[in-house]
Amino acid sequence: MPATINCDVAIVGGGLAGGLIALALRRKRPDCDVRIVEGGSRIGGNHLWSFFASDVAPADRWLTAPLVSHGWRGHDVAFPAVSRTLDTGYYSIESRRLDQVVRAELPEPAVMTRRKALAASPTAVVLADGDRIEARGVIDCRGPADLSALKCGWQKFYGRELQLAAPHDLARPMIMDATVEQLDGYRFVYALPFGPTCAFVEDTYYSDTPDLDAETLGNRIGGYAQVRGWQVDHVVREEAGVLPVVMGGSFADYWQAGGNKVAKAGLRAGLFHPLTSYSLPDAVRTATLVAAASDLGGAALHRLLHDFARSTWRRRTFYRMLAAMLFKAAEPEERYRVLQRFYQLDPGLIGRFYAGHSTLFDRLRIVSGKPPVPVGKAVSAIWGSFK
Repeated sequence: MPATINCDVAIVGGGLAGGLIALALRRKRPDCDVRIVEGGSRIGGNHLWSFFASDVAPADRWLTAPLVSHGWRGHDVAFPAVSRTLDTGYYSIESRRLDQVVRAELPEPAVMTRRKALAASPTAVVLADGDRIEARGVIDCRGPADLSALKCGWQKFYGRELQLAAPHDLARPMIMDATVEQLDGYRFVYALPFGPTCAFVEDTYYSDTPDLDAETLGNRIGGYAQVRGWQVDHVVREEAGVLPVVMGGSFADYWQAGGNKVAKAGLRAGLFHPLTSYSLPDAVRTATLVAAASDLGGAALHRLLHDFARSTWRRRTFYRMLAAMLFKAAEPEERYRVLQRFYQLDPGLIGRFYAGHSTLFDRLRIVSGKPPVPVGKAVSAIWGSFK
């Protein structure tokens, strides 16, 4: 017999955005009855989220600190003409850690895994098994809406956590190793030292297509490990993903595609960095915003999150312009030059860029000097990003 479940806030989708909102509400408003609905077996799925220390405001670190699985004092980048160590802190959150913390902090009935949502309205969620959730407010965090409303390139990646037979030579995270062969657009390898004999290695591409061949990329990771002199004992875990890099489009159409009048967060709300595809900084800001809201009703949550997402979209025109230049002005095999030039700039500027807080001076500095792409193509790309 189908059941009706009543609560204050129902969160549909137990990924990063949904998990952070649930945790923020629990910690700041412990009397709020929350339900988080996830079709998979655990909150967060099978993912690794990494972020720079400067991505999260000091006032918000109470939310991310218990989730951090690994942390380092600095990180490296490497390009054909530039190698550099930056002293900005870097952190990683493993999905299994997110799942553990959410389950530990929320009462057992609140975490509804293996429960697929069929539909969501501002105040109700219909589940595939026939049950229904009635809530004061619903927040939909079920991943991207219709990306055809946006002009996109793609950041695609395949990663493996490797257990090695002997210690590796990584002193710090290698955020971008673009000394590798440039294939399928801008390619770089991302490597994190999880322990003396454990490393997470990811092969990443800024590509014109979302196609991802896991077998081929897995072989390239194996080749990278071999070049570094690492002997792989076994693969602990694998992860793959394809994320949008946004060059333009209609925010209104994208928001509407995710559901009429339903509050949204995460990728479904367009809350991610247009060029890096990073979603964690926005997910933290969204969670703290919701936890501080005076009204958690469906209509009020929709207004709050719609206005937040729309204002964030408007402030990021510059990043969409840069994304258009990367994809439209630079030849695929030459895109690395854009990032090579960028990583010669001031570390503070780089940090503000990733956090989505570039100042006017930062923006002028990024586009000043000799461009790493043809001027004519750059102008054409910029013009196209506004259409």
